[in-house]
Amino acid sequence: MKLFVVVAVLAACVTAETYFSDDFTDGMDKWTQAGKDGLGSFELTNGKFGDNQGIKTAESARFYDLSAKFASVFDNEGKTLVVQFTVKHEQDIDCGGGYLKVLGEGLDQSDFQGDSDYQIMFGPDICGFTKKIHAIFNYNGKNLLWKKEPRAETDVLTHIYTLVVKADNTYSVLVDGDVKESGNLVDDWEFLEPKTIPDPAKPKPEDWVETKMIADPEDVKPAGYDDAPAQIADPKAEKPEDWDDEDDGEWNAPMIDNPDYKGPWSPKMIDNPEYKGEYVQPDIENPDYNEDSALYLRKPMSFVGLDLWQVKAGTIFDNFLITDDEAAAADARTSIKEFQANEKAEKEGVDKVAADKAVADKAAAAEKEAAEKAEKEAAEKEAAEAADAEEGDDVAAKLDELAGEAEAKDEL
Repeated sequence: MKLFVVVAVLAACVTAETYFSDDFTDGMDKWTQAGKDGLGSFELTNGKFGDNQGIKTAESARFYDLSAKFASVFDNEGKTLVVQFTVKHEQDIDCGGGYLKVLGEGLDQSDFQGDSDYQIMFGPDICGFTKKIHAIFNYNGKNLLWKKEPRAETDVLTHIYTLVVKADNTYSVLVDGDVKESGNLVDDWEFLEPKTIPDPAKPKPEDWVETKMIADPEDVKPAGYDDAPAQIADPKAEKPEDWDDEDDGEWNAPMIDNPDYKGPWSPKMIDNPEYKGEYVQPDIENPDYNEDSALYLRKPMSFVGLDLWQVKAGTIFDNFLITDDEAAAADARTSIKEFQANEKAEKEGVDKVAADKAVADKAAAAEKEAAEKAEKEAAEKEAAEAADAEEGDDVAAKLDELAGEAEAKDEL
Protein backbone atom coordinates (compact mmCIF):
# COMPACT_ATOMS: atom_id res chain seq x y z
CA MET A 1 0.00 0.00 0.00
CA LYS A 2 1.61 3.29 -1.08
CA LEU A 3 0.91 6.26 1.03
CA PHE A 4 0.65 9.51 -0.90
CA VAL A 5 -2.63 10.93 -2.13
CA VAL A 6 -1.13 14.23 -3.24
CA VAL A 7 -2.28 14.12 -6.88
CA ALA A 8 -5.98 14.19 -6.03
CA VAL A 9 -5.47 17.07 -3.63
CA LEU A 10 -3.52 19.08 -6.18
CA ALA A 11 -6.22 18.55 -8.79
CA ALA A 12 -8.73 20.07 -6.38
CA CYS A 13 -6.46 22.95 -5.39
CA VAL A 14 -4.86 24.52 -8.45
CA THR A 15 -2.79 27.07 -6.55
CA ALA A 16 -1.09 24.47 -4.35
CA GLU A 17 2.05 22.79 -5.58
CA THR A 18 4.18 19.84 -4.58
CA TYR A 19 7.82 20.47 -5.34
CA PHE A 20 9.14 17.09 -4.29
CA SER A 21 7.62 13.77 -3.29
CA ASP A 22 8.94 10.25 -3.21
CA ASP A 23 7.58 7.06 -1.69
CA PHE A 24 10.11 4.90 -3.59
CA THR A 25 7.50 3.13 -5.71
CA ASP A 26 9.96 3.58 -8.59
CA GLY A 27 13.02 2.74 -6.52
CA MET A 28 15.78 5.27 -6.03
CA ASP A 29 15.73 6.81 -9.52
CA LYS A 30 15.40 10.34 -8.16
CA TRP A 31 18.40 10.12 -5.85
CA THR A 32 22.13 10.66 -6.39
CA GLN A 33 24.86 9.55 -4.02
CA ALA A 34 27.86 11.84 -3.58
CA GLY A 35 31.08 10.71 -5.22
CA LYS A 36 33.25 10.46 -2.09
CA ASP A 37 34.86 7.13 -1.15
CA GLY A 38 33.77 5.27 1.95
CA LEU A 39 30.18 6.49 2.09
CA GLY A 40 27.51 4.14 3.37
CA SER A 41 24.99 2.77 0.90
CA PHE A 42 21.19 2.69 1.00
CA GLU A 43 19.03 -0.30 0.12
CA LEU A 44 15.36 -0.54 -0.79
CA THR A 45 13.35 -2.49 1.76
CA ASN A 46 9.91 -2.93 3.27
CA GLY A 47 11.47 -3.47 6.67
CA LYS A 48 10.47 -6.11 9.17
CA PHE A 49 6.84 -5.02 9.38
CA GLY A 50 4.38 -3.78 6.77
CA ASP A 51 4.60 -3.61 2.99
CA ASN A 52 5.74 -0.02 2.39
CA GLN A 53 9.06 0.32 0.59
CA GLY A 54 11.61 2.88 1.74
CA ILE A 55 15.39 3.31 1.77
CA LYS A 56 17.46 1.94 4.63
CA THR A 57 20.98 2.78 5.77
CA ALA A 58 22.82 -0.47 5.13
CA GLU A 59 26.30 -0.13 6.65
CA SER A 60 27.22 0.69 10.24
CA ALA A 61 29.75 3.36 11.24
CA ARG A 62 29.39 5.25 7.98
CA PHE A 63 28.62 8.72 6.66
CA TYR A 64 25.73 8.97 4.20
CA ASP A 65 25.35 11.69 1.57
CA LEU A 66 22.38 11.29 -0.76
CA SER A 67 20.40 14.01 -2.56
CA ALA A 68 17.50 14.48 -4.98
CA LYS A 69 16.38 17.42 -7.13
CA PHE A 70 12.94 19.04 -6.89
CA ALA A 71 10.53 18.84 -9.80
CA SER A 72 10.64 22.66 -9.84
CA VAL A 73 12.31 25.41 -7.85
CA PHE A 74 10.43 26.27 -4.65
CA ASP A 75 10.26 30.01 -4.00
CA ASN A 76 8.19 30.26 -0.81
CA GLU A 77 7.59 34.02 -0.84
CA GLY A 78 4.09 34.55 0.55
CA LYS A 79 3.57 30.79 0.80
CA THR A 80 3.41 28.11 3.45
CA LEU A 81 6.38 25.76 3.50
CA VAL A 82 5.76 22.13 4.51
CA VAL A 83 8.53 19.56 4.91
CA GLN A 84 7.39 16.04 5.79
CA PHE A 85 8.88 12.54 5.80
CA THR A 86 8.86 9.32 7.78
CA VAL A 87 11.64 7.77 9.83
CA LYS A 88 11.80 4.27 11.28
CA HIS A 89 14.78 3.37 13.48
CA GLU A 90 14.24 -0.33 12.94
CA GLN A 91 17.69 -1.19 14.30
CA ASP A 92 16.81 0.26 17.74
CA ILE A 93 19.24 3.10 17.12
CA ASP A 94 21.90 4.06 19.65
CA CYS A 95 23.61 6.89 17.79
CA GLY A 96 22.79 8.39 14.43
CA GLY A 97 20.99 11.12 12.53
CA GLY A 98 17.50 10.79 11.06
CA TYR A 99 17.09 14.28 9.63
CA LEU A 100 16.98 15.77 6.15
CA LYS A 101 18.31 18.97 4.61
CA VAL A 102 16.55 21.29 2.19
CA LEU A 103 19.10 22.96 -0.09
CA GLY A 104 19.17 25.86 -2.52
CA GLU A 105 19.96 26.05 -6.20
CA GLY A 106 23.34 25.16 -7.65
CA LEU A 107 24.13 22.11 -5.52
CA ASP A 108 26.77 19.82 -7.03
CA GLN A 109 25.18 16.52 -6.06
CA SER A 110 28.41 14.62 -6.65
CA ASP A 111 30.04 16.78 -3.96
CA PHE A 112 27.14 16.95 -1.48
CA GLN A 113 28.52 16.78 2.08
CA GLY A 114 28.20 18.14 5.59
CA ASP A 115 29.72 21.49 4.61
CA SER A 116 27.26 22.05 1.76
CA ASP A 117 25.11 25.14 2.36
CA TYR A 118 21.51 24.36 3.23
CA GLN A 119 18.35 26.31 3.98
CA ILE A 120 16.69 23.99 6.50
CA MET A 121 17.76 20.96 8.52
CA PHE A 122 14.87 19.09 10.11
CA GLY A 123 14.27 15.76 11.83
CA PRO A 124 15.32 13.49 14.68
CA ASP A 125 18.85 13.15 16.03
CA ILE A 126 19.64 10.42 18.55
CA CYS A 127 22.95 9.69 20.26
CA GLY A 128 23.25 8.60 23.88
CA PHE A 129 21.34 11.05 26.06
CA THR A 130 20.65 13.27 23.01
CA LYS A 131 17.20 12.38 21.67
CA LYS A 132 15.90 15.55 20.08
CA ILE A 133 14.27 16.96 16.98
CA HIS A 134 16.36 19.45 15.02
CA ALA A 135 14.89 22.46 13.25
CA ILE A 136 17.76 24.59 11.95
CA PHE A 137 17.40 27.58 9.63
CA ASN A 138 20.16 29.28 7.66
CA TYR A 139 19.98 33.07 7.93
CA ASN A 140 22.56 35.45 6.52
CA GLY A 141 25.06 32.62 6.24
CA LYS A 142 24.59 31.32 9.79
CA ASN A 143 22.89 28.06 10.81
CA LEU A 144 20.55 28.96 13.66
CA LEU A 145 19.81 26.29 16.27
CA TRP A 146 16.30 25.91 17.63
CA LYS A 147 16.03 27.10 21.23
CA LYS A 148 13.61 24.26 21.94
CA GLU A 149 14.63 20.60 22.04
CA PRO A 150 11.52 18.39 21.81
CA ARG A 151 12.19 14.69 22.25
CA ALA A 152 12.41 12.47 19.19
CA GLU A 153 10.71 9.08 18.95
CA THR A 154 13.10 6.23 19.79
CA ASP A 155 11.12 3.03 19.22
CA VAL A 156 11.46 0.77 16.16
CA LEU A 157 8.23 1.86 14.41
CA THR A 158 7.49 4.40 11.66
CA HIS A 159 6.95 8.03 12.70
CA ILE A 160 5.92 11.05 10.64
CA TYR A 161 7.88 14.29 11.10
CA THR A 162 6.33 17.50 9.76
CA LEU A 163 7.64 21.08 9.75
CA VAL A 164 5.23 23.88 8.77
CA VAL A 165 6.54 27.43 8.28
CA LYS A 166 4.02 30.16 7.39
CA ALA A 167 4.43 33.54 5.77
CA ASP A 168 3.46 35.29 9.03
CA ASN A 169 6.68 33.94 10.62
CA THR A 170 4.89 31.33 12.68
CA TYR A 171 5.76 27.64 12.65
CA SER A 172 4.73 24.26 14.00
CA VAL A 173 6.43 20.88 14.32
CA LEU A 174 4.22 17.80 14.26
CA VAL A 175 5.02 14.18 15.07
CA ASP A 176 2.49 11.66 13.78
CA GLY A 177 0.12 14.56 13.13
CA ASP A 178 0.21 15.89 16.69
CA VAL A 179 1.70 19.33 17.34
CA LYS A 180 4.92 18.85 19.28
CA GLU A 181 5.96 22.52 19.35
CA SER A 182 4.78 25.76 17.79
CA GLY A 183 5.44 29.47 18.04
CA ASN A 184 7.09 32.22 16.04
CA LEU A 185 10.50 32.43 14.45
CA VAL A 186 11.53 35.59 16.29
CA ASP A 187 11.14 34.03 19.74
CA ASP A 188 12.50 30.55 19.10
CA TRP A 189 15.56 31.26 16.93
CA GLU A 190 18.12 34.06 17.10
CA PHE A 191 17.41 35.46 13.66
CA LEU A 192 17.69 39.07 14.76
CA GLU A 193 19.99 41.08 16.99
CA PRO A 194 18.24 42.33 20.16
CA LYS A 195 16.31 45.58 19.79
CA THR A 196 18.10 47.08 22.78
CA ILE A 197 21.50 46.57 24.38
CA PRO A 198 23.13 47.80 27.62
CA ASP A 199 24.50 51.30 27.11
CA PRO A 200 28.30 50.83 26.81
CA ALA A 201 28.75 54.47 27.82
CA LYS A 202 27.18 53.81 31.23
CA PRO A 203 28.99 50.92 32.91
CA LYS A 204 28.69 50.34 36.65
CA PRO A 205 30.41 53.17 38.58
CA GLU A 206 33.55 52.12 40.46
CA ASP A 207 32.08 53.31 43.77
CA TRP A 208 28.80 51.47 43.29
CA VAL A 209 28.22 49.27 46.35
CA GLU A 210 26.43 45.95 45.73
CA THR A 211 27.37 44.33 49.06
CA LYS A 212 24.09 44.01 50.91
CA MET A 213 25.36 42.85 54.34
CA ILE A 214 28.54 43.70 56.26
CA ALA A 215 30.14 42.65 59.55
CA ASP A 216 28.96 44.77 62.50
CA PRO A 217 31.98 46.93 63.40
CA GLU A 218 30.69 47.28 66.97
CA ASP A 219 30.44 43.54 67.56
CA VAL A 220 33.60 42.53 69.49
CA LYS A 221 34.78 39.02 70.25
CA PRO A 222 34.15 38.22 73.95
CA ALA A 223 37.16 37.86 76.22
CA GLY A 224 38.25 34.24 76.68
CA TYR A 225 36.26 33.11 73.61
CA ASP A 226 39.23 31.18 72.23
CA ASP A 227 40.28 29.63 75.57
CA ALA A 228 38.45 26.38 74.82
CA PRO A 229 40.46 24.32 72.27
CA ALA A 230 38.76 22.41 69.49
CA GLN A 231 39.90 19.04 70.91
CA ILE A 232 40.81 17.70 74.35
CA ALA A 233 42.23 14.48 75.73
CA ASP A 234 39.49 11.93 76.39
CA PRO A 235 38.95 12.07 80.19
CA LYS A 236 37.44 8.58 80.15
CA ALA A 237 40.40 6.96 78.43
CA GLU A 238 42.65 4.76 80.59
CA LYS A 239 46.17 3.62 80.00
CA PRO A 240 46.17 -0.05 78.92
CA GLU A 241 47.46 -2.45 81.56
CA ASP A 242 50.00 -3.95 79.16
CA TRP A 243 51.39 -0.54 78.15
CA ASP A 244 55.15 -0.32 78.73
CA ASP A 245 56.51 3.24 78.70
CA GLU A 246 60.02 2.02 77.96
CA ASP A 247 58.94 -0.09 74.98
CA ASP A 248 55.83 1.77 73.87
CA GLY A 249 56.76 5.35 74.73
CA GLU A 250 54.83 7.81 76.83
CA TRP A 251 51.10 7.05 76.79
CA ASN A 252 48.72 9.83 75.77
CA ALA A 253 44.97 9.68 75.92
CA PRO A 254 43.24 9.88 72.52
CA MET A 255 41.81 13.26 71.54
CA ILE A 256 38.09 13.95 71.25
CA ASP A 257 36.00 16.97 70.20
CA ASN A 258 35.71 19.51 72.98
CA PRO A 259 32.04 20.03 73.89
CA ASP A 260 32.92 23.55 75.15
CA TYR A 261 34.51 24.61 71.85
CA LYS A 262 32.47 27.35 70.18
CA GLY A 263 34.09 27.36 66.78
CA PRO A 264 35.74 30.31 65.02
CA TRP A 265 34.31 33.62 66.10
CA SER A 266 32.73 35.91 63.56
CA PRO A 267 30.89 39.16 64.09
CA LYS A 268 27.22 39.35 63.36
CA MET A 269 26.11 40.73 60.01
CA ILE A 270 24.11 43.91 59.59
CA ASP A 271 22.58 45.79 56.65
CA ASN A 272 25.19 47.76 54.74
CA PRO A 273 24.25 51.44 54.93
CA GLU A 274 26.20 52.03 51.68
CA TYR A 275 24.25 49.40 49.73
CA LYS A 276 22.72 50.77 46.53
CA GLY A 277 21.20 47.58 45.11
CA GLU A 278 22.18 45.58 42.05
CA TYR A 279 23.37 47.88 39.31
CA VAL A 280 21.18 47.84 36.23
CA GLN A 281 22.91 49.18 33.16
CA PRO A 282 20.48 51.29 31.16
CA ASP A 283 19.52 50.09 27.68
CA ILE A 284 19.78 51.91 24.40
CA GLU A 285 18.54 51.06 20.94
CA ASN A 286 20.81 48.52 19.27
CA PRO A 287 22.36 50.06 16.14
CA ASP A 288 22.84 46.55 14.70
CA TYR A 289 19.15 45.68 14.98
CA ASN A 290 17.36 45.40 11.66
CA GLU A 291 13.73 44.41 11.60
CA ASP A 292 12.87 41.62 9.16
CA SER A 293 9.25 40.70 8.54
CA ALA A 294 10.20 37.89 6.14
CA LEU A 295 12.23 35.56 8.33
CA TYR A 296 10.22 32.65 6.95
CA LEU A 297 11.50 33.34 3.44
CA ARG A 298 14.11 30.87 2.24
CA LYS A 299 16.36 31.27 -0.75
CA PRO A 300 14.90 29.42 -3.75
CA MET A 301 15.02 25.71 -2.85
CA SER A 302 15.87 22.96 -5.34
CA PHE A 303 17.20 19.90 -3.51
CA VAL A 304 16.56 17.61 -0.56
CA GLY A 305 19.39 15.62 0.98
CA LEU A 306 20.28 13.08 3.64
CA ASP A 307 23.63 13.97 5.19
CA LEU A 308 24.04 11.58 8.12
CA TRP A 309 26.37 9.68 10.39
CA GLN A 310 25.13 6.39 11.85
CA VAL A 311 26.93 4.12 14.29
CA LYS A 312 24.44 1.28 13.81
CA ALA A 313 22.73 1.18 10.42
CA GLY A 314 19.11 0.26 9.81
CA THR A 315 17.08 3.51 9.71
CA ILE A 316 14.38 3.53 7.02
CA PHE A 317 13.40 6.84 5.34
CA ASP A 318 10.25 7.20 3.28
CA ASN A 319 7.31 9.37 2.20
CA PHE A 320 9.24 12.55 1.41
CA LEU A 321 6.99 15.52 0.72
CA ILE A 322 7.91 19.17 0.22
CA THR A 323 4.95 21.36 -0.65
CA ASP A 324 3.16 24.63 0.00
CA ASP A 325 -0.11 22.81 0.72
CA GLU A 326 -0.91 21.80 4.31
CA ALA A 327 -3.95 19.83 3.16
CA ALA A 328 -1.80 17.63 0.93
CA ALA A 329 0.51 16.91 3.87
CA ALA A 330 -2.47 16.15 6.14
CA ASP A 331 -3.96 13.72 3.60
CA ALA A 332 -0.59 12.01 3.24
CA ARG A 333 -0.42 11.63 7.01
CA THR A 334 -3.87 10.01 7.02
CA SER A 335 -2.68 7.31 4.62
CA ILE A 336 0.56 6.85 6.55
CA LYS A 337 -1.36 6.47 9.81
CA GLU A 338 -3.24 3.51 8.31
CA PHE A 339 0.10 1.90 7.58
CA GLN A 340 1.34 2.77 11.09
CA ALA A 341 -1.66 1.03 12.67
CA ASN A 342 -1.08 -2.11 10.59
CA GLU A 343 2.64 -2.01 11.31
CA LYS A 344 2.06 -1.71 15.04
CA ALA A 345 -0.46 -4.57 15.02
CA GLU A 346 1.91 -6.76 13.03
CA LYS A 347 4.80 -6.01 15.40
CA GLU A 348 2.61 -6.72 18.43
CA GLY A 349 1.65 -10.05 16.85
CA VAL A 350 5.28 -10.95 16.18
CA ASP A 351 6.24 -9.84 19.69
CA LYS A 352 3.46 -12.00 21.17
CA VAL A 353 4.61 -15.03 19.21
CA ALA A 354 8.16 -14.40 20.40
CA ALA A 355 6.99 -13.92 23.99
CA ASP A 356 4.88 -17.07 23.88
CA LYS A 357 7.83 -18.99 22.44
CA ALA A 358 10.09 -17.61 25.17
CA VAL A 359 7.59 -18.80 27.82
CA ALA A 360 7.30 -22.21 26.14
CA ASP A 361 11.09 -22.48 25.82
CA LYS A 362 11.48 -21.57 29.48
CA ALA A 363 8.88 -24.16 30.50
CA ALA A 364 10.53 -26.81 28.31
CA ALA A 365 13.93 -25.97 29.78
CA ALA A 366 12.52 -26.22 33.31
CA GLU A 367 10.86 -29.54 32.45
CA LYS A 368 14.10 -30.85 30.96
CA GLU A 369 16.05 -29.69 34.01
CA ALA A 370 13.55 -31.39 36.33
CA ALA A 371 13.73 -34.62 34.33
CA GLU A 372 17.52 -34.57 34.33
CA LYS A 373 17.49 -33.90 38.08
CA ALA A 374 15.06 -36.79 38.70
CA GLU A 375 17.15 -39.09 36.48
CA LYS A 376 20.31 -38.10 38.35
CA GLU A 377 18.66 -38.65 41.73
CA ALA A 378 17.35 -42.06 40.62
CA ALA A 379 20.81 -43.06 39.39
CA GLU A 380 22.40 -41.91 42.62
CA LYS A 381 19.79 -43.85 44.63
CA GLU A 382 20.33 -46.99 42.56
CA ALA A 383 24.10 -46.67 42.96
CA ALA A 384 23.72 -46.22 46.72
CA GLU A 385 21.46 -49.27 46.98
CA ALA A 386 23.90 -51.31 44.92
CA ALA A 387 26.76 -50.19 47.15
CA ASP A 388 24.75 -51.08 50.26
CA ALA A 389 23.93 -54.51 48.80
CA GLU A 390 27.55 -55.11 47.87
CA GLU A 391 28.62 -54.03 51.34
CA GLY A 392 26.03 -56.40 52.84
CA ASP A 393 27.32 -59.26 50.70
CA ASP A 394 30.86 -58.52 51.84
CA VAL A 395 29.78 -58.53 55.48
CA ALA A 396 27.89 -61.83 55.07
CA ALA A 397 30.86 -63.38 53.32
CA LYS A 398 33.16 -62.20 56.08
CA LEU A 399 30.83 -63.62 58.74
CA ASP A 400 30.70 -66.92 56.88
CA GLU A 401 34.48 -66.92 56.72
CA LEU A 402 34.79 -66.26 60.44
CA ALA A 403 32.20 -68.91 61.22
CA GLY A 404 34.15 -71.40 59.13
CA GLU A 405 37.35 -70.56 60.90
CA ALA A 406 35.66 -70.94 64.30
CA GLU A 407 34.21 -74.30 63.28
CA ALA A 408 37.59 -75.54 62.10
CA LYS A 409 39.15 -74.41 65.34
CA ASP A 410 36.53 -76.29 67.36
CA GLU A 411 37.25 -79.43 65.39
CA LEU A 412 40.87 -79.15 66.34
